Amino acid sequence: MRKGEISFWWQEIGLPAPRRQLEGESEADVCIIGAGYTGLWTAHYLLAADPSLKVLIVERRFAGFGASGRNGGWLTGGFAWAHDRYAKDRGAGPVRAMVCAMQDTVAEVLRVAEAAGIDADICRTEEVMVATSPAQEARMQAEAAARASWGEAGRIRLIDATDLARRIRIPGARGAMVVSGVARIQPAKLVAGLARLVEAQGARIVEGTAVTALAPGLVTTDRGLIRARTILRCTEGFTAELPGHRRDWLPLNSAQIVTEPLPQAVWDKIGWAGNEILGDFAHAYCYCQRTREGRIAVGARGVPYRFGSAIDREGEPGDETIARLRAILARHFPDAAGARIDHAWCGVLGVPRDWCASLAFDPATRIGHAGGYVGVGVSTSNLAGRTLADLTLGRESALVRLPWVNRPVRRWEPEPGPPSRLARIGNWLTGR
Repeated sequence: MRKGEISFWWQEIGLPAPRRQLEGESEADVCIIGAGYTGLWTAHYLLAADPSLKVLIVERRFAGFGASGRNGGWLTGGFAWAHDRYAKDRGAGPVRAMVCAMQDTVAEVLRVAEAAGIDADICRTEEVMVATSPAQEARMQAEAAARASWGEAGRIRLIDATDLARRIRIPGARGAMVVSGVARIQPAKLVAGLARLVEAQGARIVEGTAVTALAPGLVTTDRGLIRARTILRCTEGFTAELPGHRRDWLPLNSAQIVTEPLPQAVWDKIGWAGNEILGDFAHAYCYCQRTREGRIAVGARGVPYRFGSAIDREGEPGDETIARLRAILARHFPDAAGARIDHAWCGVLGVPRDWCASLAFDPATRIGHAGGYVGVGVSTSNLAGRTLADLTLGRESALVRLPWVNRPVRRWEPEPGPPSRLARIGNWLTGR
C-alpha cells in the first residue's frame, strides 16, 4: 500500500512539473495567495472579464497541493452553513438565493471544463446518503425536510431500502436520501486543468514561494515582495499558518483509502452501476465514490485532529486512521472487504467556528478572502471565485449580495494545553 505522496489522485496522473519560483520584486493588478480551486477559479473569472489584468498567483508548494488535489471528488452544489443562522442574519429570501446559486455551480463547473477541454473523469450522477439505523433515519428525514424548505425540494427525494437495493446494496440500509444534479470528478485532474486554463488566459503562477505577511498593496514572501492593488487570500485549511490568522479556521484532517480495481463479479454483488457518490448519516460521516477504473474510494473527516492547528505535509495517514477507513469499507461493501488497498492519504480542510463558509472583500484595503468550506469546497470554491471576481471588479451583481459575503468570521478560541500524562493514562484505561 502506498501512503501519502500527496494523494492517489495525483499519483494516478503524475505530479506536475514544477513552475518557477518568485524571483525578487514583482508587481500585479491582483495577487492571489493559494493555487487551489478558489484561487484558480477567481483568476479564471477575472481574466474572462478583463484579459488585460495582470494576475499573479502565489503557491507555497504546487498548484493543487492542498485539498483541491486530495478531496473525495464530490461536485454537489452543497454548502457548509446553517440555513437558520443565515436567515436570522439576512432573511429567508437571501438564503433561498444562496441555495439557488450553489445549485448552479455544478452546471457551471461542467460548462467550463467542457469548454476548456478539461478531462476530469466527470460523471453526471446522483448523491446517495444512506441511513443504516433508526437514529440515522431520523437525521435523514430531518435533513431532507429542512433542505426542501429552503428551496431544494425539486432535487431531493427519499427512497426505501428496496429501492436503494436496486441501485446499491448496503447491508442494514433502511433507506436513503437521493440528491440529483451532482457529479463525480477526479480532483487532481480538475485542478491541474484549471491551472493550465488560467495560464493560457494570461495568469502567472509562481510555486515554491511562501507568503510570510500581507498588508494593503503588499505581499511579503520568502523570495521577494509583490506589490498589488488587490490581494485575495485563498488558502483554506492552510490559513492557520499565515501570521494573524491562526485561529480563523480550524485545519481539520480528512483521510481516504482506495482499493485495487475490483472484478466485475464483485460489482455484480454490490451494484452501483450509476456511479453515484455515496455517504451515510453516521456521526463519523463518510464519503465514497466508484472511480473511473472501478475502484472504491472511501473517506472520512476528522481522523485525527492534530493538536495546535498542526498541518500535515505529505498526506500520510496513521495506521489507526487506515483501520477506521477499512472498517467503513467492510461495513458498507462487505464483498469488497478483502480487496487490496492500493493507496491511503489525507489532508486538511478549513472549519470556521460556526461551521459556515464565508467570503469577504474590503474595498478600502482591497484585501479579500474566501474559504471555510468544511469539506464541500469543490462546488463552493467555484461560487467563491465568481464572487471574488465581481467584488474585485466592483460589479454590483446578485452574487455580491448573497448572505455569506462579508459575514463576520468568529475565530476559534485558543486551545488548552496538551493533555497531562495522568489524563492520557486515564484515556488508555477507559479505551478512549
